[in-house]
Amino acid sequence: MNIRAVNIGFGNVVAAARVVAVVSPESAPIKRLVQEAREGSRLIDATQGRRTKAVIVCDSGHIALSALQTETLAGRLNAKIFPVAERDDQAPEPPE
Repeated sequence: MNIRAVNIGFGNVVAAARVVAVVSPESAPIKRLVQEAREGSRLIDATQGRRTKAVIVCDSGHIALSALQTETLAGRLNAKIFPVAERDDQAPEPPE
């Protein structure tokens, strides 16, 4: 089984298949979600003391905090879920 991991900053990774959402930490509902995860020991702080710029919600109920922008993480997740096709010079020759 091949598990695809996504770097969420400072060498910390999460399993791409387990990510449900990447959201901004600014709204009150997300702040409550983070606080509930902290109280329930389901919070993973991967910010290394920096400002939280993204909240990653996992299907296990765990919440990960990242110092990377939500757009950056979304791009990395898309690259893992929808990998870029192989280079053109490696593609098979078209039939003649």
